[in-house]
Amino acid sequence: MTVSGGRVLPDPAHRAPGRGAHLHPVTECLDLAERRKAFPRAFKVQGPLDISLVRAQVER
Repeated sequence: MTVSGGRVLPDPAHRAPGRGAHLHPVTECLDLAERRKAFPRAFKVQGPLDISLVRAQVER
């Protein structure tokens, strides 16, 4: 995953530039990361991030 413009973007090929983060592709892990506010910490950005695209990827 990477972040761009306040959105967390799936990066299954691990080719996007910049800081990346890993998440197990299961809904429970995504929910836990969201509750713990792990995404802003992992990407070292301020404020909430939109994870809707990652959630759609995981729920498939």
